[in-house]
Amino acid sequence: MESDSARKLLDRLRAGAATCSCGGYLAAQNPLQRSEICTSLLFDRLGRKMRIVEALRREADENWNQTFYLLYFRTLGDRQNQQAFLELARRVPYKTVLRERLVPHAVEALLLGTSGLLDLYPHDTYTLDLKRAFVYLAAKYDIAAMEAGAWQLANIRPANHPVLRIAQAAEFFSQDEFIMERAMACRSEEDIRRLFCVEASPYWRTHHTPGAERDESPKRIGRFKANIIGINLVCVLQFAFGSSTGREALRDSALSLLERLPAEENRYMRLWAAAGAAPRNAFESQALLQLATEYCAAERCAECPVGRRILQKIADGRA
Repeated sequence: MESDSARKLLDRLRAGAATCSCGGYLAAQNPLQRSEICTSLLFDRLGRKMRIVEALRREADENWNQTFYLLYFRTLGDRQNQQAFLELARRVPYKTVLRERLVPHAVEALLLGTSGLLDLYPHDTYTLDLKRAFVYLAAKYDIAAMEAGAWQLANIRPANHPVLRIAQAAEFFSQDEFIMERAMACRSEEDIRRLFCVEASPYWRTHHTPGAERDESPKRIGRFKANIIGINLVCVLQFAFGSSTGREALRDSALSLLERLPAEENRYMRLWAAAGAAPRNAFESQALLQLATEYCAAERCAECPVGRRILQKIADGRA
Protein backbone atom coordinates (compact mmCIF):
# COMPACT_ATOMS: atom_id res chain seq x y z
CA MET A 1 0.00 0.00 0.00
CA GLU A 2 1.26 3.48 -0.78
CA SER A 3 2.71 5.10 2.34
CA ASP A 4 1.49 8.43 3.66
CA SER A 5 4.94 9.95 3.14
CA ALA A 6 5.01 8.74 -0.47
CA ARG A 7 1.56 10.25 -1.11
CA LYS A 8 2.67 13.57 0.35
CA LEU A 9 5.85 13.54 -1.73
CA LEU A 10 3.86 12.75 -4.88
CA ASP A 11 1.53 15.65 -4.10
CA ARG A 12 4.55 17.95 -3.74
CA LEU A 13 5.98 16.74 -7.03
CA ARG A 14 2.68 17.36 -8.82
CA ALA A 15 2.37 20.80 -7.25
CA GLY A 16 5.81 21.72 -8.62
CA ALA A 17 5.38 20.07 -12.01
CA ALA A 18 4.47 23.32 -13.79
CA THR A 19 7.85 24.79 -12.85
CA CYS A 20 9.89 21.59 -13.36
CA SER A 21 10.84 21.70 -9.69
CA CYS A 22 12.36 18.22 -9.79
CA GLY A 23 15.25 19.82 -11.71
CA GLY A 24 17.17 20.06 -8.44
CA TYR A 25 17.10 16.29 -8.04
CA LEU A 26 18.19 15.81 -11.64
CA ALA A 27 21.04 18.28 -11.24
CA ALA A 28 22.29 16.40 -8.16
CA GLN A 29 22.69 13.11 -10.02
CA ASN A 30 26.14 11.94 -11.02
CA PRO A 31 26.97 12.01 -14.76
CA LEU A 32 26.11 8.33 -15.27
CA GLN A 33 22.73 8.60 -13.53
CA ARG A 34 21.86 11.80 -15.41
CA SER A 35 22.87 10.15 -18.69
CA GLU A 36 20.66 7.12 -17.98
CA ILE A 37 17.64 9.32 -17.29
CA CYS A 38 18.21 11.53 -20.33
CA THR A 39 18.83 8.55 -22.61
CA SER A 40 15.55 6.93 -21.57
CA LEU A 41 13.64 10.16 -22.20
CA LEU A 42 15.39 10.82 -25.51
CA PHE A 43 14.48 7.39 -26.86
CA ASP A 44 10.87 8.04 -25.85
CA ARG A 45 10.97 11.27 -27.84
CA LEU A 46 12.68 9.67 -30.82
CA GLY A 47 10.02 6.98 -30.80
CA ARG A 48 7.29 9.60 -31.09
CA LYS A 49 9.14 11.40 -33.89
CA MET A 50 9.78 8.12 -35.71
CA ARG A 51 6.02 7.60 -35.86
CA ILE A 52 5.68 11.00 -37.55
CA VAL A 53 8.42 10.09 -40.04
CA GLU A 54 6.78 6.74 -40.80
CA ALA A 55 3.43 8.43 -41.44
CA LEU A 56 5.09 10.91 -43.83
CA ARG A 57 7.01 8.09 -45.54
CA ARG A 58 3.80 6.15 -46.15
CA GLU A 59 2.30 9.32 -47.57
CA ALA A 60 5.40 9.67 -49.79
CA ASP A 61 5.02 6.10 -51.12
CA GLU A 62 8.19 5.05 -49.25
CA ASN A 63 10.28 7.69 -51.07
CA TRP A 64 12.90 9.02 -48.65
CA ASN A 65 13.61 12.18 -50.67
CA GLN A 66 9.94 13.18 -50.57
CA THR A 67 9.87 12.26 -46.86
CA PHE A 68 12.82 14.58 -46.25
CA TYR A 69 11.08 17.31 -48.25
CA LEU A 70 7.84 17.02 -46.25
CA LEU A 71 9.66 16.96 -42.92
CA TYR A 72 11.78 19.96 -43.93
CA PHE A 73 8.66 22.05 -44.53
CA ARG A 74 7.08 20.78 -41.33
CA THR A 75 10.18 21.96 -39.45
CA LEU A 76 10.63 25.24 -41.31
CA GLY A 77 7.95 27.41 -39.73
CA ASP A 78 6.66 27.95 -36.24
CA ARG A 79 4.11 25.60 -34.69
CA GLN A 80 1.08 27.66 -35.68
CA ASN A 81 1.95 27.33 -39.39
CA GLN A 82 3.20 23.74 -39.31
CA GLN A 83 0.16 22.34 -41.12
CA ALA A 84 0.16 25.14 -43.72
CA PHE A 85 3.81 24.44 -44.59
CA LEU A 86 3.03 20.73 -44.87
CA GLU A 87 0.09 21.44 -47.15
CA LEU A 88 2.34 23.57 -49.36
CA ALA A 89 4.84 20.71 -49.65
CA ARG A 90 2.04 18.32 -50.57
CA ARG A 91 0.76 20.56 -53.35
CA VAL A 92 4.25 21.10 -54.80
CA PRO A 93 5.99 17.71 -54.44
CA TYR A 94 9.74 17.32 -54.53
CA LYS A 95 9.75 15.71 -57.99
CA THR A 96 8.16 18.90 -59.38
CA VAL A 97 10.80 21.06 -57.70
CA LEU A 98 13.55 18.91 -59.22
CA ARG A 99 12.13 19.38 -62.72
CA GLU A 100 12.18 23.17 -62.41
CA ARG A 101 15.13 23.86 -60.14
CA LEU A 102 17.53 24.92 -62.92
CA VAL A 103 15.13 27.58 -64.25
CA PRO A 104 15.81 30.91 -62.44
CA HIS A 105 13.12 31.71 -59.85
CA ALA A 106 10.86 28.87 -61.03
CA VAL A 107 10.89 27.08 -57.66
CA GLU A 108 10.25 30.37 -55.88
CA ALA A 109 7.31 31.08 -58.21
CA LEU A 110 5.95 27.57 -57.63
CA LEU A 111 6.14 27.70 -53.86
CA LEU A 112 5.11 31.32 -53.27
CA GLY A 113 2.36 31.12 -55.88
CA THR A 114 0.97 27.92 -54.38
CA SER A 115 1.07 29.37 -50.85
CA GLY A 116 -1.48 32.03 -51.84
CA LEU A 117 0.50 34.58 -49.85
CA LEU A 118 1.46 36.77 -52.81
CA ASP A 119 -2.18 37.89 -53.06
CA LEU A 120 -1.94 39.62 -49.66
CA TYR A 121 0.65 42.22 -50.63
CA PRO A 122 1.20 45.06 -53.13
CA HIS A 123 2.86 43.89 -56.33
CA ASP A 124 6.06 45.14 -57.92
CA THR A 125 7.90 44.01 -61.03
CA TYR A 126 9.50 41.04 -59.27
CA THR A 127 6.36 39.66 -57.69
CA LEU A 128 4.33 40.20 -60.86
CA ASP A 129 6.92 38.09 -62.68
CA LEU A 130 6.55 35.41 -60.00
CA LYS A 131 2.78 35.44 -60.38
CA ARG A 132 2.97 35.18 -64.18
CA ALA A 133 5.43 32.28 -63.88
CA PHE A 134 3.14 30.57 -61.38
CA VAL A 135 0.13 30.77 -63.72
CA TYR A 136 2.15 28.87 -66.34
CA LEU A 137 3.59 26.35 -63.85
CA ALA A 138 0.25 25.76 -62.10
CA ALA A 139 -1.30 24.85 -65.44
CA LYS A 140 1.69 22.68 -66.37
CA TYR A 141 1.55 20.64 -63.14
CA ASP A 142 -2.15 20.99 -62.31
CA ILE A 143 -1.47 22.80 -59.03
CA ALA A 144 -4.19 24.62 -57.10
CA ALA A 145 -3.09 27.52 -54.90
CA MET A 146 -3.85 27.51 -51.18
CA GLU A 147 -6.12 30.07 -49.57
CA ALA A 148 -4.03 32.81 -47.94
CA GLY A 149 -6.19 32.41 -44.85
CA ALA A 150 -4.53 29.04 -44.19
CA TRP A 151 -1.55 30.96 -42.80
CA GLN A 152 -1.37 32.50 -39.33
CA LEU A 153 0.47 35.81 -39.75
CA ALA A 154 -0.31 37.66 -36.52
CA ASN A 155 2.60 38.25 -34.12
CA ILE A 156 5.14 36.71 -36.50
CA ARG A 157 8.69 38.05 -36.27
CA PRO A 158 9.89 39.41 -39.65
CA ALA A 159 12.74 36.88 -39.83
CA ASN A 160 10.25 34.02 -39.37
CA HIS A 161 7.57 35.29 -41.77
CA PRO A 162 6.21 32.46 -43.95
CA VAL A 163 6.89 34.40 -47.16
CA LEU A 164 10.57 34.74 -46.28
CA ARG A 165 10.84 31.14 -45.08
CA ILE A 166 9.31 29.93 -48.35
CA ALA A 167 11.77 32.05 -50.36
CA GLN A 168 14.63 30.50 -48.36
CA ALA A 169 13.20 27.02 -48.97
CA ALA A 170 13.06 27.72 -52.71
CA GLU A 171 16.74 28.63 -52.69
CA PHE A 172 17.61 25.60 -50.58
CA PHE A 173 15.92 23.09 -52.86
CA SER A 174 17.28 24.77 -55.99
CA GLN A 175 20.91 24.28 -54.97
CA ASP A 176 21.31 20.58 -55.83
CA GLU A 177 19.38 17.31 -56.01
CA PHE A 178 21.32 15.38 -53.36
CA ILE A 179 19.89 17.11 -50.28
CA MET A 180 18.93 13.91 -48.46
CA GLU A 181 22.37 12.42 -49.06
CA ARG A 182 24.06 15.57 -47.74
CA ALA A 183 21.83 15.60 -44.65
CA MET A 184 22.73 11.97 -43.88
CA ALA A 185 26.41 12.99 -44.03
CA CYS A 186 26.12 15.77 -41.40
CA ARG A 187 28.28 15.04 -38.37
CA SER A 188 28.75 18.43 -36.68
CA GLU A 189 27.14 21.81 -36.06
CA GLU A 190 29.35 23.22 -38.80
CA ASP A 191 27.99 20.64 -41.27
CA ILE A 192 24.45 21.67 -40.33
CA ARG A 193 25.19 25.35 -40.78
CA ARG A 194 26.95 24.77 -44.09
CA LEU A 195 23.94 22.90 -45.44
CA PHE A 196 21.02 24.89 -44.07
CA CYS A 197 22.21 28.50 -43.60
CA VAL A 198 20.85 29.42 -47.03
CA GLU A 199 20.14 32.99 -48.13
CA ALA A 200 16.97 33.83 -50.06
CA SER A 201 17.32 35.25 -53.59
CA PRO A 202 18.66 38.83 -53.95
CA TYR A 203 15.20 40.48 -54.07
CA TRP A 204 14.68 39.57 -50.41
CA ARG A 205 17.77 41.44 -49.26
CA THR A 206 15.60 44.56 -49.33
CA HIS A 207 12.23 42.94 -48.51
CA HIS A 208 10.70 41.02 -45.63
CA THR A 209 7.37 40.82 -47.44
CA PRO A 210 6.53 41.44 -51.12
CA GLY A 211 6.27 44.99 -52.45
CA ALA A 212 7.59 46.75 -49.32
CA GLU A 213 11.23 47.75 -49.74
CA ARG A 214 13.37 48.15 -46.63
CA ASP A 215 17.01 48.70 -45.74
CA GLU A 216 19.22 46.06 -47.26
CA SER A 217 20.17 43.07 -45.12
CA PRO A 218 20.89 39.42 -45.97
CA LYS A 219 17.90 37.13 -45.43
CA ARG A 220 19.78 34.01 -44.44
CA ILE A 221 18.58 31.15 -42.24
CA GLY A 222 20.53 31.85 -39.08
CA ARG A 223 22.52 29.60 -36.77
CA PHE A 224 19.63 29.21 -34.29
CA LYS A 225 17.12 28.10 -36.93
CA ALA A 226 19.69 25.88 -38.68
CA ASN A 227 20.32 24.07 -35.39
CA ILE A 228 16.57 23.58 -34.87
CA ILE A 229 16.42 22.02 -38.35
CA GLY A 230 19.43 19.89 -37.43
CA ILE A 231 17.72 18.60 -34.27
CA ASN A 232 14.23 18.05 -35.66
CA LEU A 233 15.05 17.03 -39.22
CA VAL A 234 18.59 15.74 -39.66
CA CYS A 235 18.99 13.82 -36.39
CA VAL A 236 15.50 12.37 -36.61
CA LEU A 237 15.91 11.28 -40.24
CA GLN A 238 19.37 9.83 -39.63
CA PHE A 239 17.92 7.77 -36.79
CA ALA A 240 14.84 6.76 -38.81
CA PHE A 241 16.78 5.95 -41.98
CA GLY A 242 19.39 4.03 -40.01
CA SER A 243 16.65 2.05 -38.26
CA SER A 244 14.84 1.32 -41.53
CA THR A 245 17.96 0.18 -43.38
CA GLY A 246 19.71 -1.60 -40.51
CA ARG A 247 22.60 0.90 -40.51
CA GLU A 248 23.49 1.07 -36.83
CA ALA A 249 26.29 3.55 -37.55
CA LEU A 250 23.75 6.07 -38.82
CA ARG A 251 21.64 5.67 -35.67
CA ASP A 252 24.78 6.28 -33.61
CA SER A 253 25.59 9.30 -35.77
CA ALA A 254 22.18 10.81 -34.96
CA LEU A 255 22.80 10.47 -31.21
CA SER A 256 26.35 11.85 -31.50
CA LEU A 257 25.11 14.81 -33.53
CA LEU A 258 22.57 15.64 -30.81
CA GLU A 259 25.44 15.68 -28.31
CA ARG A 260 27.39 18.09 -30.53
CA LEU A 261 24.54 20.51 -31.22
CA PRO A 262 23.74 23.22 -28.65
CA ALA A 263 20.63 22.94 -26.52
CA GLU A 264 17.48 24.63 -27.73
CA GLU A 265 16.48 27.94 -26.21
CA ASN A 266 12.80 28.01 -25.25
CA ARG A 267 10.51 28.47 -22.26
CA TYR A 268 10.92 24.86 -21.18
CA MET A 269 14.69 25.10 -21.10
CA ARG A 270 14.44 28.32 -19.09
CA LEU A 271 12.30 26.47 -16.55
CA TRP A 272 14.83 23.65 -16.27
CA ALA A 273 17.70 26.13 -15.96
CA ALA A 274 15.86 27.99 -13.19
CA ALA A 275 15.33 24.65 -11.41
CA GLY A 276 19.06 23.93 -11.61
CA ALA A 277 19.15 21.45 -14.51
CA ALA A 278 20.19 23.52 -17.52
CA PRO A 279 20.73 21.21 -20.53
CA ARG A 280 24.30 20.95 -21.78
CA ASN A 281 23.50 20.02 -25.39
CA ALA A 282 20.63 19.09 -27.70
CA PHE A 283 20.68 15.48 -26.46
CA GLU A 284 19.76 16.71 -22.99
CA SER A 285 17.39 19.48 -24.14
CA GLN A 286 15.38 16.98 -26.20
CA ALA A 287 15.21 14.68 -23.17
CA LEU A 288 14.09 17.53 -20.91
CA LEU A 289 11.56 18.66 -23.51
CA GLN A 290 10.08 15.15 -23.45
CA LEU A 291 10.00 15.26 -19.64
CA ALA A 292 8.30 18.68 -19.56
CA THR A 293 5.70 18.06 -22.27
CA GLU A 294 4.83 14.41 -21.69
CA TYR A 295 5.11 14.15 -17.91
CA CYS A 296 5.31 17.52 -16.12
CA ALA A 297 2.51 19.11 -18.16
CA ALA A 298 0.17 16.24 -17.30
CA GLU A 299 1.47 15.88 -13.72
CA ARG A 300 2.47 12.28 -14.47
CA CYS A 301 5.09 12.38 -11.72
CA ALA A 302 4.50 8.79 -10.60
CA GLU A 303 5.33 7.53 -14.11
CA CYS A 304 8.25 9.72 -15.21
CA PRO A 305 11.87 8.55 -14.90
CA VAL A 306 12.73 11.29 -12.41
CA GLY A 307 9.60 11.03 -10.27
CA ARG A 308 9.88 7.25 -10.06
CA ARG A 309 13.44 7.51 -8.74
CA ILE A 310 12.47 10.09 -6.14
CA LEU A 311 9.52 7.97 -4.97
CA GLN A 312 11.69 4.84 -4.93
CA LYS A 313 13.98 6.50 -2.43
CA ILE A 314 10.99 6.82 -0.09
CA ALA A 315 10.01 3.20 -0.65
CA ASP A 316 13.55 2.08 0.10
CA GLY A 317 13.60 4.14 3.29
CA ARG A 318 16.53 6.24 2.13
CA ALA A 319 14.79 9.64 1.96
